[in-house]
Amino acid sequence: MNFFKNFGTGNIIMLLLCIVIILFAEYLFLTGHEIHGIFVGLWAPTLLGFMIFIKLVSNGNK
Repeated sequence: MNFFKNFGTGNIIMLLLCIVIILFAEYLFLTGHEIHGIFVGLWAPTLLGFMIFIKLVSNGNK
């Protein structure tokens, strides 16, 4: 439980959002909408990269 406390609520929400995006992209891809699935699937790494960037910026200010 201490891990989740240190991890932060915002990070957990972002990771859950990324999981939902990946699952939705898989659904789109497997139902025949390949291009839309690839487009939506690229949102997850973008959000993760943005999350890492925000972490780096906030750690640089300390």
